[in-house]
Amino acid sequence: MSLTLPVCCRAVSHTAPKTPVYGYKVLHTYPHDKEAFTQGLVFDEGALYEGTGGYGTSSLRKVQLENAKVLSLRSLPSQLFGEGITVFGDKIIQLTWKAKTGFVYDKKTFTLLRTFRYDTQGWGITHDKKRLIMSDGTSNITFLDPNTFAVTGRLKVHDNNTPVTAINELEFVRGKIYANIWPTDRIAIIAPDTGRVEAWIDLAGLLPPAERTPRVDVLNGIACDEKNDRLFVTGKLWPKIFHIELTPPK
Repeated sequence: MSLTLPVCCRAVSHTAPKTPVYGYKVLHTYPHDKEAFTQGLVFDEGALYEGTGGYGTSSLRKVQLENAKVLSLRSLPSQLFGEGITVFGDKIIQLTWKAKTGFVYDKKTFTLLRTFRYDTQGWGITHDKKRLIMSDGTSNITFLDPNTFAVTGRLKVHDNNTPVTAINELEFVRGKIYANIWPTDRIAIIAPDTGRVEAWIDLAGLLPPAERTPRVDVLNGIACDEKNDRLFVTGKLWPKIFHIELTPPK
């Protein structure tokens, strides 16, 4: 599959060009734990790392993609609601929702190395190999130093000058920020230097109606296997993870 974005059309009038909307094609499906309230998803060195939420059910997991087997698990204290995760080098970073506290773990052992604080809610987190990139449920994207966790910058995300709010789980893909927008079936593709939404991915209908039980929650969870050019998506309490390919905008 190709994740390269087409060159956007140039405006020829004062009317802003319509933001492209990609479709999708499912290439493969994998099982997913129906009890996992997915808040963060990362593919790294052949395995999935997943952060789950809920009071009393939040965790960090290493999961075998092919069969959803949990290879490693660390539960969060019951008073904390787990949110997004990212793998940065030999560490895993996990956010919490309202506690304004993040955790840094050793990737191999899940040993807690340190905690850090932030001044907003924690929703999604990813990185561009130099900076951590964090969402807080608003239209803001915040950049953090990966060593000190100090704020180094902020962006307002917008689509043709309209703020895009409820930015949730994040993944850095081919130089762009991919973001779930709660509680929709859409992913925004965001330019990290300007905050502009360059395109959307419409994933409506991805989970078949027969599998949308009352317990199933929203689309949330994006992971990129850069080495093999694969894009995975799932949702909170979804029974499947989908390997998808983007199809051209209509």
